Amino acid sequence: MAASSADPAAGDRASRGGRDAMGLSLSLLNRLAGAPLLDRLGLRRPVQKAVYEATRTGFRTAAAAGRSFAAARRLGKPARPATAAAADLFDLTPTEDQRLIRETVAEFATEQLRERAAEADQRCATPDDLLAKSAELGITLLGVPEELGGIGTGRCALTSILVAEALAGGDLGLAVACLASSAVSTALVLWGDADAQASYLPSFVGEDVPAAALAILEPRPLFDPFELRTVARRGSGGFVLDGVKSLVPRAAQAELFVVAAELEGRGPALFVVESGSAGLSVVAEPAMGLRAAGMGRLELAKVHVPDTALLGEGSTQTYTECVRLSRLAWCGLAVGTAQAVLDYVIPYVNDRVAFGEPVSHRQGVAFKIADIAIELEGMRLATYRAAARADAGKPFAREVALAHRLCVDKGMAIGSDGVQLLGGHGYVKEHPVERWYRDLRSIGIAEGIVLV
Repeated sequence: MAASSADPAAGDRASRGGRDAMGLSLSLLNRLAGAPLLDRLGLRRPVQKAVYEATRTGFRTAAAAGRSFAAARRLGKPARPATAAAADLFDLTPTEDQRLIRETVAEFATEQLRERAAEADQRCATPDDLLAKSAELGITLLGVPEELGGIGTGRCALTSILVAEALAGGDLGLAVACLASSAVSTALVLWGDADAQASYLPSFVGEDVPAAALAILEPRPLFDPFELRTVARRGSGGFVLDGVKSLVPRAAQAELFVVAAELEGRGPALFVVESGSAGLSVVAEPAMGLRAAGMGRLELAKVHVPDTALLGEGSTQTYTECVRLSRLAWCGLAVGTAQAVLDYVIPYVNDRVAFGEPVSHRQGVAFKIADIAIELEGMRLATYRAAARADAGKPFAREVALAHRLCVDKGMAIGSDGVQLLGGHGYVKEHPVERWYRDLRSIGIAEGIVLV
């Protein structure tokens, strides 16, 4: 993939031009906000709010468009992760390395993410220091082969599932924010050509990991990822994208997107789009759940990308695999959050006393706890099995479909049961279960966003 600007000086001038234009606009808005006429017209508060929103959005846009991706070195061919060696015995027990990775991430999730989750949910944004700490864990390095600067020695879908599960045990919304960039790096590793890998992947294995997002979902009821309304048409020297993407994590800060679009005459495909592309804009889109991930709507109006932006040579099989691996990642997140619900409600029902005894002594409560544990174990095993088959290079479409259906239905039921088991406390924000319930409802509607 070619660099964003062949002339660095020209790129600096364009960047300064964008900032100068933004500064002029904010200056005019500030003068307007100070005009005495506003008090007589009763418009003081609306205009001040507009100034605040413009300032916040303006600086975010300038920061997101500030990086220039350039190839550090040319690769002879793209690097792909090797499939796992075939084993005589099918065993889902994590290896020693996987166990250590999971324990490290789980400790971070428990001590860092859970403590800040309520604040992030209220602000609809992930604290920058948490994102920096998650980057230090090397999450984006897992799927990147060693020859590209990562630590991956082979396909690692199961390892990524364990990481997603551990992060979601702290908070699902924050987990999505932490994993958003690794979804893009994984897509580049699996389907990017040599130029795309050389241009973008060095940034994901460095110290300053860019915010990035995989955008598939579109804002309409009963969305089908294989019937996209975002379209890509052939243009001069590349493709022209038009459409809208919904629930894009960290959209306002993202510097790079992998966007799903219907390629005319060929079917759905994936494209790499830089945030500074002309015609691309972001609108905040807070939702019922996943609020901590800073969701936004990505609007593309005649966005031009070069030929090399197309991933996997536009193969429908590539896009289908992307959807499956994304749904598998959501299964891992569902398992982690459902485990958090179970771990929270067990001590609660044991400590909560009603009519002279713990409420866990009631059969209705005890049986519901047992049902949660049973369904959770089924979700986990189905998810691990699908991930293990993906690692081994075996067909895994059926296994992903079963795991996803199970996690959608049972994950949402576990969230609801958790709220019920806490009674009135399940409805208030003093306890995290109501937030987990809201987040778990996203498993059935989210497409893309995370990838293993």
